[in-house]
Amino acid sequence: MSRSRYKSLVDSFAADIRAGRLLPGTRLPTHRQLAASEGLALVTASRVYSELEAMGLVSGETGRGTFVRETSLPHGLGVHQPSVVAGMIDLNFNYPALPGQAELLRTALRQLALSGDLEAHLRYQPHAGRLQDRASVARHLHTRGLHVEAEQVLIVSGAQHGLAVSMMALLQPGDVIAADALTYPGFKVLAETLHLEVVAIPVSDSGPDLAALDKLCRSRSVRAVYSMPTLHNPLGWVMALEQREQLVAIARQHDLLIIEDAAYAFLAEAPPPPLAELASERTVYVCGLSKSIATGLRVGFVAAPLAKVAALERTIRATTWNTPGVMTAIATGWLDDGTVHLLEAQKRTDAQARQALVDELLGGLHIIRHPSSYFVWLPLSEEARADQIVMALLQEQVSVSTAEPFATSVHVPHAIRLALGSVDMVTLRQGLLKVKRVVGAWL
Repeated sequence: MSRSRYKSLVDSFAADIRAGRLLPGTRLPTHRQLAASEGLALVTASRVYSELEAMGLVSGETGRGTFVRETSLPHGLGVHQPSVVAGMIDLNFNYPALPGQAELLRTALRQLALSGDLEAHLRYQPHAGRLQDRASVARHLHTRGLHVEAEQVLIVSGAQHGLAVSMMALLQPGDVIAADALTYPGFKVLAETLHLEVVAIPVSDSGPDLAALDKLCRSRSVRAVYSMPTLHNPLGWVMALEQREQLVAIARQHDLLIIEDAAYAFLAEAPPPPLAELASERTVYVCGLSKSIATGLRVGFVAAPLAKVAALERTIRATTWNTPGVMTAIATGWLDDGTVHLLEAQKRTDAQARQALVDELLGGLHIIRHPSSYFVWLPLSEEARADQIVMALLQEQVSVSTAEPFATSVHVPHAIRLALGSVDMVTLRQGLLKVKRVVGAWL
């Protein structure tokens, strides 16, 4: 088949999809059917569909076929913070806040203005933060079951910056890093930017398939593993102690670096010890105050083995030089006076109330979540298509995420994630009722 004929067939499919002649959700002929009807070699028919998939116009699903995608959906829905649209109920992006937090900030700014050390915040800080501030963080981490010294702590500009610093400093382009088959989209973006190869660990409702991880490490040169053992995003699991110990044993056997993401760990009550406590010699622990306090407070923490601190510090210097002194002072002040502890407790209660609303309104649907988390994973039936459901919800003025931004494997499940923390309870009720109605129509 000539290249012009092959390209013409791709262009014909693309034109029909964009013009609406092939509707979203339409199942296309199988590769063999397309080859037979068009007189193509099977490999050429496969190339046609591969090119359409690369264009974002179709999706191939193992065992089901090739389907026309909903092209009016924003690309990668769920990775980026959505634009604020009047009347839109945002169940896509989490930025939980509590009443009265603005007043806390006003008070903190007044106190800072009266501080005798105010001028110091106008100057450069040490790259890893002032030692007294790092000590404040270390004391806070002790309450989470992580016993580190101030010298092991580095202050960064939010947990996302902490992940970036850790991956830039400790991994090289081309390195292989294992991650759950469904994981935090911000990690995926970083791995792609840094040219790291992500290999997927199969997952269940209760944790990663660690036997599969061990097998993977025996067949591939895996350098690191990225894990969210406490309040996984998006599946909400808290790994049991036995699972954590098994993961640590695999990491030691295959000499893996562990990057532990604890962004939502504050929501879990009395979880097992962090991986960084169980494998302190090889684990970098990353967390921040964006979710527990406010997204605008871009202060995060990295706790690492002493041998890795210098490399991390150099990367902070190369990216931000240091965190802003004013924000760091506010954050560490709230760590020291108990404000962070109080807000974290209040947000756990708030998240539990939102999950109770999920119980009330989404009864009958299959949902996966933690009872204290700010998100819900909603697997869809075999007949349902996530892109069509998301589009239907957008027409109802409800924004949710598909599974695509979270998937690290070629298999993207038909599921949606609901973020519960960005709207008030009345609006959340309205949004969940719409979700129940739209999803229920597919049952």
